[in-house]
Amino acid sequence: MKNTQLDSEKILIVYLSRTKNTKAIAEMIQQKVGGDLVELELEKPYPENYQAIVAQVARENETGFLPPLKTKVDVSKYVTIFIGFPTWGMQLPPPMKSFLHENDLSGKTVIPFNTNAGYGVGSSFKIVKELCPKSQVLEGFSTKGGIERDGVLFVMEGKKQVEVLEEVKRWLRKLDIHQKLLPKLRPPKMGINVQSSLPPMGAMK
Repeated sequence: MKNTQLDSEKILIVYLSRTKNTKAIAEMIQQKVGGDLVELELEKPYPENYQAIVAQVARENETGFLPPLKTKVDVSKYVTIFIGFPTWGMQLPPPMKSFLHENDLSGKTVIPFNTNAGYGVGSSFKIVKELCPKSQVLEGFSTKGGIERDGVLFVMEGKKQVEVLEEVKRWLRKLDIHQKLLPKLRPPKMGINVQSSLPPMGAMK
């Protein structure tokens, strides 16, 4: 079999996670493709109270405020960047907006993944594309996580964990992730005479 192992040193998996469900997806992705795993943290963390964070995020979305990040990442050495986040207010969470504004991902492959309370990704994937106009944004992954409003927090364990891991594997296979990334990660060697490896014209049928 052909070796299609990705160059994991060129892969970054950055994520935002409040109830650890998105973190669990990030770890599943790392298990399959390797790479560096980085959690986004704010200089001033959000409040623990659910209603308080909902109100704060709503204000930030209304005003366009981008919360300062404590996490700093040198993205220049990465070719492929997975970005993970929950759906907040049917939008991309403000901290992830901060990350995409602070970092130039031009020319990189960006792959979003998401957990939500059952209402879908909202406008989050669309906003990722808008904030990465010079990146190749691939099809994202989304799955139902917890419902913090109802007190349902971490759910990625037991049967649910097994099911979601299979979903993640199918998604990566559908993306044909190895074939898409290998040409960028491992450029062909120079100086090879391609013509010499081809059969004579008369033998090609």
